[in-house]
Amino acid sequence: MKSSNYIFKINLTAVMVALTCILTMAVRIPSPTKGYLNLGDCAVLFGGWLLGPVWGAIAGGVGSSLADFLSGYPVYIPATMIIKALMALIISLVPYFFNPRKKSHSRVGFLVCSIIAEILMVAGYYLFEAVFIGEGFVPALAGVSGNTVQGTAGIIASYFLVEIFSRTGIIKKVQQTDFERK
Repeated sequence: MKSSNYIFKINLTAVMVALTCILTMAVRIPSPTKGYLNLGDCAVLFGGWLLGPVWGAIAGGVGSSLADFLSGYPVYIPATMIIKALMALIISLVPYFFNPRKKSHSRVGFLVCSIIAEILMVAGYYLFEAVFIGEGFVPALAGVSGNTVQGTAGIIASYFLVEIFSRTGIIKKVQQTDFERK
């Protein structure tokens, strides 16, 4: 990767870290399981699609974890770092599995990968709360509905962002991953 492209990706990743943190903290609706509902998933999914697997995972994991830290939920930081990074990684696979020749946006692929990523988020936080926080499996079920609503909102909002940005010529430059460059 050229040095200027590398610097561009680092800067764009920093912007996505900040955007993820801001969207996570901007709208916070408390949930029954000590957490909160937010719009951060929109930025995590969009960042994974935009930046690719490595940079998207960094942006999603760090941005969401930073929001947990700044919001007073430090116990969730390890889970958030892993879950959100994996979500971004899953969504970054869209071009590889759903439109491999063109390496471009696939609406169906984006929706399928978004749903898989959000299922991972709901299951990941459920297991974290049940096992690591020690609430137990039945009480931790209280957070599943809230996380499902959050995930659904994230899918819808990120889909609109992807549709808007995929119609511009700027996205083609950003979406070129390290693996595609010669």
